[in-house]
Amino acid sequence: MLPAAQTYEALAARFAWQIPQRYNIGVDVCDKWADGSGRLALIYEQRDGSATRYSFDDLKARSNQFANALRRSGVVQGDRVAIFLPQSPETAIAHLAAYKAGCIAVPLFALFGVDAIQYRLADSASAALVTDAAGLRKLAEIRHLLPELKAVYCVDADQAAATGVQPFWDALNAEPQAFAPVNTSSDDPAVIIYTSGTTGKPKGALHAQRVLPGHLPGVELSQALFPDHAKVIWTPADWAWIGGLFDVLLPAWHHGITVLARRFDKFDGEAAFDLMARHAVTHTFLPPTALKMMRTVTHPERWKLSLHAVASGGESLGEELIAWGRAALGVTINEFYGQTECNVVVSSCASLFAPRIGAIGKAVPGHDVAIVDDDGAPVPDGTTGNIAVAGPDPVMFLGYWRNEAATREKFRGRYLLTGDLGQRDSEGFIRFVGRNDDVITSAGYRIGPASIEDCLLQHPAVCMAAVVGAPDAERTEIVLAFVVLNAGFVPNDDLVREIQQHVKTRLAAHEYPREIRFVDSLPMTATGKVMRKELRASLAPGKPTATLALNGHNPRAVARPPRAPR
Repeated sequence: MLPAAQTYEALAARFAWQIPQRYNIGVDVCDKWADGSGRLALIYEQRDGSATRYSFDDLKARSNQFANALRRSGVVQGDRVAIFLPQSPETAIAHLAAYKAGCIAVPLFALFGVDAIQYRLADSASAALVTDAAGLRKLAEIRHLLPELKAVYCVDADQAAATGVQPFWDALNAEPQAFAPVNTSSDDPAVIIYTSGTTGKPKGALHAQRVLPGHLPGVELSQALFPDHAKVIWTPADWAWIGGLFDVLLPAWHHGITVLARRFDKFDGEAAFDLMARHAVTHTFLPPTALKMMRTVTHPERWKLSLHAVASGGESLGEELIAWGRAALGVTINEFYGQTECNVVVSSCASLFAPRIGAIGKAVPGHDVAIVDDDGAPVPDGTTGNIAVAGPDPVMFLGYWRNEAATREKFRGRYLLTGDLGQRDSEGFIRFVGRNDDVITSAGYRIGPASIEDCLLQHPAVCMAAVVGAPDAERTEIVLAFVVLNAGFVPNDDLVREIQQHVKTRLAAHEYPREIRFVDSLPMTATGKVMRKELRASLAPGKPTATLALNGHNPRAVARPPRAPR
């Protein structure tokens, strides 16, 4: 997508979008490479270290078969196909099949709990679900609440047989390998990725088929002019998130580059070094938290790495982490910036310009990124304002699924407001200043407080709850819950652990409150809204917590039980 150039300025001047009118992600990233040559598409390494390899020819045949299976189950063009799996061949096959069948993929994070998947499956009205044994156990509690779910496929055959759902591989293998992909428009809907918000329920960002070519310039820039020198790419980021799916898996396959699939149950820095060395990984997307954990590994020179580029996004890295990357990884880490609704629109690229510490990069060619006021008017360089992206833009979402009001609120005139504050200098570098909403950034995840608060309120001990992000050296922020207890409950360590486990199992393991503070009341506005800003202010160094009317119980005494494995 990016033209050849020696400087950023020349590249930006020569760039022009090339979005075909008729376009299908599945055909682009798979079928065009399935020419009988056996070109390697995927290396899937399992927990025991064994690896299975899939060519583009394999993936074309398997995804065609599963597209036929979906059709046989009554799934038609425009239906939603939910994919509730970790990184795996089945995840990739299900995505390819959904796109080629003209369906809308709904990726779901494997750690989601019952409440989280119930809401997303119901809101999207998904007609089909692909999951594993763990997902099937969660589904069992809510299947009766999902009348539009026509077909469920389980990749674990034994569990499928025991529960009466369709075994994924049996259903696939029963179908022919020929399938005529739907001749989709580039503007036809292709995927819904749910993003956390600060109020109400999570919103489904609906993207068109064009979202993949829209991603390409930003991915290519952040990955050192990808696919130059590219052999194998890997990320620990789950393919359920836009970062794993559209920043790594699908862009790599657009270019015919091999993807390594291996997601650790618990991320381990030494294991990451070892994995990249053994598979001669040349390109990777490593979220900042993964980089921070890898930085604790002693003597990283033990591993002979083949890295050509490392991209990172979600949080600012800082000078120390950039310097560590040069020493330990042998490359300058390229920061990038975006969000689910409009991703990878700002990036650094050490191949073209030196990074500016404190800045997240420059606007990716093809994207009109501006700093605007609350009315959508651009502000002068050096002025703090809203980071915004002008439309139309190929990577920009079509809107929130069945939520026109929230979609309208996202825009000011032709600008999409990211919800973040920033500044731009005279050379075009953009600096991230902070969020103007309450979304929590923890370990690379963007977490909305509303669903956590809802989950907390379902615990019998909880009368009221408010969730904010608290500064944390390792994760940038942790989820912190202020809780007002019902009468008869005594704040103690056991209750903290019980409430944490409640959220971890009902919602998601990465969203449970790592710190809980019991209070007598919450600060409220005149209209009854919790003032999270005041709660966050109470966390400032030197701020007396007594102003929050604590239950006569020291919150720090129960704040953090031993940290559970991630």
